[in-house]
Parts: sequence; C-alpha cells; structure tokens
Amino acid sequence: MKDAKSRGYNDLQDHLAALEAAGLLTAIDAPIDKDSELSPLVRWQFRGGIAEMERRAFLFTNVTGAAGREFDIPVVTGALAGNAAIYSVGMGVPVENIGECWANAIANPIPPVETVNPPCQELVFEGDDLKFGNGLDALPVPVSTPGYDSAPYLTATACVTRDPDSGIQNLGTYRGGLKAPDRIGLKLFMNLGQGGTAHWEKYRVRGEAMPIAMVIGCPPPVAYCGPQKLPKDVDELGVAGGIAGAPIRISKARTSDLMVPADAEIVIEGLLDPEYFEPEGPFGESHGYINLEEFNFILKVTAITRKKNAVFTSIISQVTPSESSVIKRVAYEPLFLNHLRDHLGISGVVRVGMHEPLTNLRKVVVIQVARETARTEIWRALYGAMSFQEPVGKYVIAVNDDIDPNNLDAVFWAMSYRANLAEDCELIKHRPLGHGPKTGAAEDATLAIDATLKANMAPVALPKREYMEHAKALWEQLGLPPLKPEPPWHGYELGDWSVEWDKLAERAAAGDWIANGERSNQQRRTGVVPNTDVRKVRGD
Repeated sequence: MKDAKSRGYNDLQDHLAALEAAGLLTAIDAPIDKDSELSPLVRWQFRGGIAEMERRAFLFTNVTGAAGREFDIPVVTGALAGNAAIYSVGMGVPVENIGECWANAIANPIPPVETVNPPCQELVFEGDDLKFGNGLDALPVPVSTPGYDSAPYLTATACVTRDPDSGIQNLGTYRGGLKAPDRIGLKLFMNLGQGGTAHWEKYRVRGEAMPIAMVIGCPPPVAYCGPQKLPKDVDELGVAGGIAGAPIRISKARTSDLMVPADAEIVIEGLLDPEYFEPEGPFGESHGYINLEEFNFILKVTAITRKKNAVFTSIISQVTPSESSVIKRVAYEPLFLNHLRDHLGISGVVRVGMHEPLTNLRKVVVIQVARETARTEIWRALYGAMSFQEPVGKYVIAVNDDIDPNNLDAVFWAMSYRANLAEDCELIKHRPLGHGPKTGAAEDATLAIDATLKANMAPVALPKREYMEHAKALWEQLGLPPLKPEPPWHGYELGDWSVEWDKLAERAAAGDWIANGERSNQQRRTGVVPNTDVRKVRGD
C-alpha cells in the first residue's frame, strides 16, 4: 500500500493525522449513538456560539446504534470543512491561496492514473454477502436530523457516473437514504444541472439502469470536487489531480466499468433504476428546512468494497453554518472573485462575500469594490455575479471597501444610507428558484423579494429539541468547550408536517429504518417525475 509521499497526496487517514497534528481533530472514545446522539453533538459547534476558528473535526471511535448495537468502523465528521483551516489542510495550501489553487487546478488538470489491487477493495461484499449484517446495515451511517429524518443518510458522497455517449465521468455530491441492506433512496435534482441527472436521462432513453458508485471517504482533493460546479465536460478527477499536484489513483469498480478513487475508504456500487421511483425523505436540507417526502431514485446496491481499517465519513449539513456550507464558501467566494475580476475583466472588484448563516450562501451575495470604481463597472459586477451560477443571487449587493461583506449590520447600514432606491436598485424578474424549500412559486427574482412566511412550511432542519438537549448534556459531560446556544438551535414545525412523518423519524432515531424502507418499497410507482411530492400522487 502506497503512503502519502509515494502517491503524491494524502488519503483520508493521512488527512486525519495532519488535522490531529494541527490541533484540529477531537477524538471521542466514549460510546456515541449514531442514530440519536452523534449529529446533534457535532451540531452544537455550529449552533453553540463557538467561533469558526475553534471548530474541530470529530472522530468517533466507539460508535453504537439504537438498541445498543456496536460498529467496528469509526465515524468522522467535520474533517473536510469544519472550518476554513480544516479545508486548507485538505487542499494543502494556506487559506489565502485556496482560490488560486482552484483556478490553477481547473486550468491545468492532471489526468488520473489507473492502478490494480486498490486499497478501497481490500474487503468486498457482493451478492448474498449484501444481506443483513454485511450490507448497508453494517455501515455506521448517522441519522443527520434526529426527530425529522426518516433514515440514516449518506451525506459525504462523491458519486461517480459516466456519460454513456462521451464516456466522460462526473463526480457529484448526492444524498442517499438507507432503505434496505442493498437499497438506497437517492436524491438527484432535476433542475439544477447536475451531471448525474443528465447521465441518467440518457440511460432512461436507452431503457437501461445507470451504473453509479457512491464513494465515501475520498482523498480530500477528490472530496472537494464533488460539491464544486464545474463544466459538464470536465472530469473532476483531473481537477482533483491538479489540486493535489499529482495524478489521482483510480481503479475499475467491481461490478461496472466506472473508475473510482483507489484510495477511498468505502465504495458503494449500484444501478439506478431507469423506470421506478419510490418515496424518499423527509430529510433536513442545506437550505435550512426539511425536504419533505418525495418520489426519488432507487439505487440497487451491487457491491460494497472498503479498506480493512476504513473510516466512515459524514458531513454536517442542514441549517447553516455547517460543514456543507463551509466546503462551498471557502471555494465559491474566490471563484466568484476570479470570475468577475479575471474572467470578465471588471475593474475595482476587491472581494466577494456569500452570506452563510441560515441563508446558505446562494441567496445573499455582497460584492466589495474599490471606492473609485465606475458605476458601469459596479453594475457589470452585479449582473456578472447573478449570472455566474444558476442557483446563486437572490440579493446581490455592491458595497465600498470600507464595508465588510460578512458583517450584515454594516451591509444594511450601507444599503440604508448609501443607496437611493429610486435610482440605485433594479428588480430582475424571471430568475430560477434555485435550491430552496418548496413554496409554490414558479420563478424568483433578484434583489427585492418578500421572504416572509406566506404558507405552511416544512420543519426547521435541526434535530428536535429533546435530542439537542440530550446532546447538550452529553457535550457538557465530555468536558467540551462551553456552549452559547444561538436560535434556532433545535427543529420545530411550521405547519407542514404529519403524524406519519413523525413516526418515520421516530423509527429512524430508534434504529428501525428498515421498516421505513419497507414502507417506501410498498409505495413504488412508475410514471412519476422525480422530486414529486408524495402527497400529490397519493391524493393526501
């Protein structure tokens, strides 16, 4: 087995050692229940008044499940982007050089190199081996939002798919809810330009199931490419090589021709059904609300491979700030700056800030420009930011360089006293809705939108109060830093929630997610569009 020096980059376990050496890793050896305690415990460092620089990656070495089940695989969370310093360690460059590193990697990708007998296939489970005990149920997959989620969910994924026409692979981060030891409910968006969705559409036309590999615990440069928005004809593994400065080692999957990162911790191989969909969710989404039960994709697992000493990776998402927002913010802000200043050639742009707490980066973008910047350049920057990525830019605001984009009090101050709304404001209609809770609207706009509650909404995507209170007591027993709870620090209903979904969540937190998977299996349908609200089809 190659070490980091000979392969040219860190795998996940090398990365964890680097985090420990930097004082950025907290190991928890006490028994922690993955279904009801793990995620709420780590959640507190995002909702407990702890400064970002004080956040840590958490390595749980004694993972249990409901009914006292014990797992022999550790779980790590926060290890990819608990804060910018952790992300920096994974990228191998100082925080201030991350944007330059991304730009160079995209411009100068290094193609991957194929290897045999990869570490990710030291243990192989196929066929009858995937039955109870060696399938998905053997993996310590946490329940992310206890009290609302219907199942344990794979969150830190790098999902490999391939265009059947061009042969170019795509790497995407998609959530996967456990349904059975060999079945996953997969969430792909039909309207956000995801590469995996485009590939599945082509397989559906052919009437073929689509091969997919859900990779868990990638080397950090690979993991960071999954959430990134890169052109569809770009193989992210080449960009990951550009980040690492060395070719990423890949190997052929066991049950398909997909090429997967050889140094990953765990690989879940499967086929995506081209015809049938089944209920998936509820699950807490990164827009800060529960994504309610929808018909979504069915992934039939064909193999699970892993290292002998694998570490399972999960990320904290849902209400932001969270690991999933940091992993985007640290890369997106310099990429937006590079787009405006270098690609579009707009003069005077100093910095781009994407508001993170609760709004999850996409809705509020603040562009900092030098004081002498011409009015025409300021408006070029505003238009350029709102058109760079489809889901980004509901409010786009230009401020002078004395205003900190991350200080909304300062931004509101500038909006109040430096803008004449009769002359300095525009409403750009017919904008896409982007990633967010369903409100019944068909389109959005940029700048002026009433964001008050107009109808019942799904619950706030945080664990229910009792789980967070229990985790707070557990946090204090473990002697972790003092908490300063910041509202909202627990989930609560906003009108759109049912007793049935409460039962699903109760079962998941009690470890009985198999029963939920059986329920959704009984409700399989054909002829429905993915992401369709289950209630509309059932006539609830």
